[in-house]
Amino acid sequence: MSRTLQFTEQLIACRSITPDDGGCQALIQARLKPLGFSFETIVSGPDDFRVTNLWAVRRGSDAKAPVLAFAGHTDVVPTGPLAAWRSDPFVPTHRDGNLHGRGAADMKTSIAAMVVAIEEFVAAQAAHRGSIALLITSDEEGPAVDGTVKVVEWLKARGERLDCCIVGEPTSVERVGDMVKNGRRGSLSGKLTIKGVQGHIAYPQLAKNPIHLVSPALAELVGIEWDRGNDYFQPTSWQMSNIHGGTGATNVIPGELVIDFNFRFSTESTPDSLKKRVHAVLDKHGLDYDLAWTLGGEPFLTPVGSLSQAVSSAIEAETGVKTQLSTTGGTSDGRFISKICPQVIELGPVNATIHKIDEHVRVADIEPLKNIYRRTMENLLS
Repeated sequence: MSRTLQFTEQLIACRSITPDDGGCQALIQARLKPLGFSFETIVSGPDDFRVTNLWAVRRGSDAKAPVLAFAGHTDVVPTGPLAAWRSDPFVPTHRDGNLHGRGAADMKTSIAAMVVAIEEFVAAQAAHRGSIALLITSDEEGPAVDGTVKVVEWLKARGERLDCCIVGEPTSVERVGDMVKNGRRGSLSGKLTIKGVQGHIAYPQLAKNPIHLVSPALAELVGIEWDRGNDYFQPTSWQMSNIHGGTGATNVIPGELVIDFNFRFSTESTPDSLKKRVHAVLDKHGLDYDLAWTLGGEPFLTPVGSLSQAVSSAIEAETGVKTQLSTTGGTSDGRFISKICPQVIELGPVNATIHKIDEHVRVADIEPLKNIYRRTMENLLS
């Protein structure tokens, strides 16, 4: 059994449902301490949701040279119904060439591959250029308010800056390395409450039906072209996710309607511009409404540069695959790291089973991922 596979299994065995780290970060520190890493633990959050964050750094022979960070999360999503799993989600299990367990793909394989890649690189080049860092959190799958964002604020307050960062999110589609993320769209959510007047359905003249009132505005919002995207980003998308209205009775006109919606937006739009356009539509239709906004994250982009080139070269050298740069998918902690790091790339295993019952990775993909991380360090720090 390879050291990477063995360490992946150790991490999967840690029951680390958000925000519990489950002992993962202690295992990481035990591996990196003999290599000369220094560690700082940042605990954040209320008593009933304590988040553990780890910041680890190893300085090379020239500390002024690039700071290359690896970032990831030890927390995992809940398992769902245990009876639906073919094996215990926290007992790493092999079937048909796959390693099964909660977090196998998202993202304990990546963390294990990062750590072992660092071990191999430092063993070969103890006097490497620059610095190697790890930023590990136990609050990525949860609210993400006491995890990476707090570490970034803490580093910024200390005047520290990263030059490059690789986030171990599962980005691959068919083969390891066939897709990496060099940016992500922003996420802006709204909770819209349309106010009406409740009444008997047989006497509509004595009521105001908020469903009817808002329908023309919704039709207009659905049809808007918010932007056309650009070379890196798809056009901005507006989607409704929930509509709640009514008392449950069939003979009552509801007094209000609540609609949840979300923008996934490109760099061609801003949160303020999107908000203004939504309010303009609602106001034009004369609606009585409340609208509460939540900015989940702004878009970030790493143009082609030294990091993407180093990663692409490492992938091709290891697998023969010419990678595709993409900004598709959901948000990630890269949105926080980009505030103190000009180059952020996400690279990890195949993402087909993330968050699913019987989550797994192909065992044959684990060593290549580790080697890609090691080759990237060789390209940037040798």
